[in-house]
Amino acid sequence: MSSWPWPIALTIAGSDSGGGAGIQADLKTFLDHGVFGTSALVAITAQHTRGVVRVDPVPAAGVRAQIEAVLGDMRISAIKIGMLGTAELAHTVADTLDSVGWTGPLVLDPVMVASTGHRLLDDDAVAVLRERLLPRCTVATPNLDEARVFAGDLDRQGLEDWALGAPCPVLLTGGDVVGDAIIDTLVTPSGVRQWSGPRVGDASFHGTGCTLSSAIAARLAHGDALDTAVDHAIRYVRSLIVRSAGSVGRGNPVLPHGLT
Repeated sequence: MSSWPWPIALTIAGSDSGGGAGIQADLKTFLDHGVFGTSALVAITAQHTRGVVRVDPVPAAGVRAQIEAVLGDMRISAIKIGMLGTAELAHTVADTLDSVGWTGPLVLDPVMVASTGHRLLDDDAVAVLRERLLPRCTVATPNLDEARVFAGDLDRQGLEDWALGAPCPVLLTGGDVVGDAIIDTLVTPSGVRQWSGPRVGDASFHGTGCTLSSAIAARLAHGDALDTAVDHAIRYVRSLIVRSAGSVGRGNPVLPHGLT
């Protein structure tokens, strides 16, 4: 292990059978960034570019065993957490990170609703994310709707004010907001930084949130500072959107990780 030359990252998330989001997108993104990807699967989803057909959570003991197996054997440089689904699984992930003493970079993408509209997080799990996972994160990456679940029904400025008082830095992503421009806002104790770019097309791309958070984790695994990692990740996702060839199925377009 001491001679392994590349960073290693762990994604804790659900599987997307269509390959555009979830653990599949995370691992492709890690590879695009020269990071060896490992995974702990928390749910098996049957989905495609048009929606989620079925979700089967992995038993909590199995999730814990996967995380412990990876962290007990490999020198992990960063962890990304995506879809957790239930309060039990959110508690399991938090308990396991506590038990192994994880203090390294941790990126939380609080996946609540799929881009196709399917609910992916139980109401009871929101409190677990808020109380047990946000305080230990390097950064959380909610879109504005997800941020409102934590903060209440606030406008964008209100959400930025909430983020200033959040227990970790927050990247408020703007891809879900209707308009000609996409504005992403990083809020940290040091201040607020925004990225703005033109929207490409009318469609909602599948897997952008997973890809963005995984790219941040990958750059943190390489040792980047947070604002540098976020800047790179935003530019990376935008480059994939520009180069996308559309949809691999009959629904939302996908990102061409590693293909262009």
